[in-house]
Amino acid sequence: MSGFLRSREALLTLVVLALLGLIAGRFPAFVAPGNLAGVFNDTAPLLILALGQTVVILTRCIDLSVAANLALTGMVCAMLNAAAPDVPLAAILALAVAMGAVMGAINGLLVWTLAIPPIVVTLGTMTIYRGLIFVISGGEWVNSHQMGASFTGFPRAVLLGLPVMSWIALAILAGFFLFVARTPLGRAFYAVGGNPHAAVYAGLNVGRTQFWAFVVSGALAGLTGYLWVARYAVAYVDIAAGFELEVVAACVIGGIAIAGGAGTILGTLLGALFLGILKNALPVIGVSPFWQMAISGAAIVVAIAFNSRSALGRGRIILKRAEGAA
Repeated sequence: MSGFLRSREALLTLVVLALLGLIAGRFPAFVAPGNLAGVFNDTAPLLILALGQTVVILTRCIDLSVAANLALTGMVCAMLNAAAPDVPLAAILALAVAMGAVMGAINGLLVWTLAIPPIVVTLGTMTIYRGLIFVISGGEWVNSHQMGASFTGFPRAVLLGLPVMSWIALAILAGFFLFVARTPLGRAFYAVGGNPHAAVYAGLNVGRTQFWAFVVSGALAGLTGYLWVARYAVAYVDIAAGFELEVVAACVIGGIAIAGGAGTILGTLLGALFLGILKNALPVIGVSPFWQMAISGAAIVVAIAFNSRSALGRGRIILKRAEGAA
C-alpha cells in the first residue's frame, strides 16, 4: 500500500480528483453520477485505443496509424451496413476486429522483417489508410439514415445504467489487467522493451513480440472503428483526425515509458480519464475544445520530462551507493 502511495499512479489519481474538485466547485452538476457516466462513455474509445497503444510502446515501438485504422474500418463497416443491411451485427463486429488486426499485422511485419523504424512505418501506413478511405468512399459520407437501427443502436444500448460501449471498454480493461500481468506474451512485452538483448538470451523473439503488439493494437482500433461510427451515426474521410496524438498522450501521461519496458495498465486508465475529463470540462468552463490538441501536446512534453527526471534521479542514487560501497 505504501508503495502505491508513492507511485506515479497515486499522483495521477490525486491530479484527476483535484481536477474534478476544481470543476465541481464551479459546476456541481459535472460530478453528478449520470454526467460522470457520460464522460466515461465519451472516453471509452480513447481508453480502448490507449490500451492497445500501451503494449506497442512497452516494446519500444509506437503506432501512429491507430486513428487511420479506426477511420478506415469504421467507413468499411458503415458502407457495408448501408449496402447490405441484412448482414448480422456479429459478422460486422468480426469484420471490424479482423480488418483492424490485419492492418496492425502489416505494421508489425514491416517493423519485424524489414527493420524499418516503427514511427516511419506507421506514418506511412497512416497516410495509406487515410487515402484508402477516400478511394472506397469517393469522399462521400455515410449518414444515419443510411445505417440500420441495430447497427447504430448496439453501442448506445443501456445495460445496468451504462451504455454497451462503456461495458466493452471495461471488459477490455479487465482483460488487459490479466493479459499483461498473467500471460507469457504480456510479460514478454515488458521484457522486450526493458532490455531487448537480455530478452533474446532469454529465448524471446523481439521482432515477433513487437509484431503481436501491433496486431493487438490494430484489432482494438478496428473494433473502435465500428463503435465510433455506430455511436455517432456518421462516417466520413476525416474520422478521428489527429486522435492518435490523444492516444499517445493518454499512455505517456499515465506513465508508460516512451523508451519501453515500464508502465502499468492502471496508469493508462488514469491517463485516459484525465484527458477525457479535461476534454469534457473545457466547454463547461468556457475554453474552446480546439485547445484540446495543444493541451495534449503540452501534457506529452511535461510527462516525458517528468519520466526522464525520475529516471535520472534513480540513476544517480545507484551511483552514489556504488561509490559508498567502494
